[in-house]
Amino acid sequence: MKKIIFVVDDNSTNLTVAEDALADHYQVIALPSAAVMFKALEKFCPDLILLDIDMPEITGFEAMEKLKADERYSNIPVIFLTGLNDSASEAHGIKLGAVDFIMKPFSEPVLLNRLKNHLFIDDLIRKRTAQLEERTEQLELLKNGLVCTMADLVENRDKNTGGHIDRTAGYMKILIDAMIEQGVYKDEILEWDLDLVLSSARLHDLGKIAIPDSILNKPDKLTDEEFSVMKTHSLEGERIISNAMKRTGEVQFLQYAKIIAASHHERWNGAGYPYALSGEAIPLQGRIMAVIDVYDALVSERPYKKAFSHEKAIQIIMEDAGSHFDPRIAEVFNSISEQIEKLKDEI
Repeated sequence: MKKIIFVVDDNSTNLTVAEDALADHYQVIALPSAAVMFKALEKFCPDLILLDIDMPEITGFEAMEKLKADERYSNIPVIFLTGLNDSASEAHGIKLGAVDFIMKPFSEPVLLNRLKNHLFIDDLIRKRTAQLEERTEQLELLKNGLVCTMADLVENRDKNTGGHIDRTAGYMKILIDAMIEQGVYKDEILEWDLDLVLSSARLHDLGKIAIPDSILNKPDKLTDEEFSVMKTHSLEGERIISNAMKRTGEVQFLQYAKIIAASHHERWNGAGYPYALSGEAIPLQGRIMAVIDVYDALVSERPYKKAFSHEKAIQIIMEDAGSHFDPRIAEVFNSISEQIEKLKDEI
């Protein structure tokens, strides 16, 4: 199939010359103005655009700016076909994103060779981009797979928390979406890679790998001494993830996991662990996880306690807003109570 070339020029003679030069090699669509070109773009996606500069109503430079501002057309290579023979115009065109300039009047061999070269380069870029995107996707799948595998290892050891990781991941997605919608810490959240945050949150209890089975799976309530050991899972999780970061060089992907593992048991009033942080000194990711982690613990049955109702769990969280929990996050959580309950019943 022939590649599609748009030739845009307000001079009918120039359009005819270009069509005659290219018709044997390409599907040429001749267009008398930039305005007509944009209408044609609604029906056709050209492989390259030959664009005149000096045109009435919309100049070639103005058309170029509009093309680059629209993600549908921004990757189409554009060559300026112009009689303007000055370095300032050429520099301006290149700055706008043109791949080349061809001076009028042009010879057929020059025009054909320039197009052939740029189309070859464009095909090569697209091919390499597709390969990189495929590799990136494969790496993301591998990362997510490793996270899920590590999280499953923790959950398989902890006999008391079946489904906890999947539920908390789901709660976090609902809560973060609601926080953005309601403007609660929105600016900070939008700076995150949300996919990485949601994926790495599954590792918040990774440190439980280091807790002895006799404590992790004790059917009765823990003694004070045993609870002191259990609390070390936050530091152990931070340590394990820090070591993984050093060995793999993977910073951003595991940084979120490290933050959440270390801070999800901190309390707004400073009475939490392991660092007794308070208020907004506690990382926002940890403050979010604190609410959903406690909620899931409250509504889940344990050998030493019965599950609280959803309504009772929400009541407890709201009573502890401002002491255990960031009050703004607790309010958002309360506002999405029905969504949370629905997900709880589904998983």
